[in-house]
Amino acid sequence: MSEWRSSKAKRVLVALKSIGWRVKRQSGSHKILEHSDFPDVVFAFHDGDELGPRMLARLAKHTGLKPSDL
Repeated sequence: MSEWRSSKAKRVLVALKSIGWRVKRQSGSHKILEHSDFPDVVFAFHDGDELGPRMLARLAKHTGLKPSDL
């Protein structure tokens, strides 16, 4: 079983910002996030979208996000 639980995109974005990510630019619902230790990441979810465990694990791989950050 995955250590990740489903979460709303808005909550995930807040968690990413709390660990040092910031919005570099935005075009519609596509936000380009930047961090000094990682390459830029495209966050293309609406605030109310539900992100499942699999998507959260993929996002974590590129951003350093941990289940405890949510």
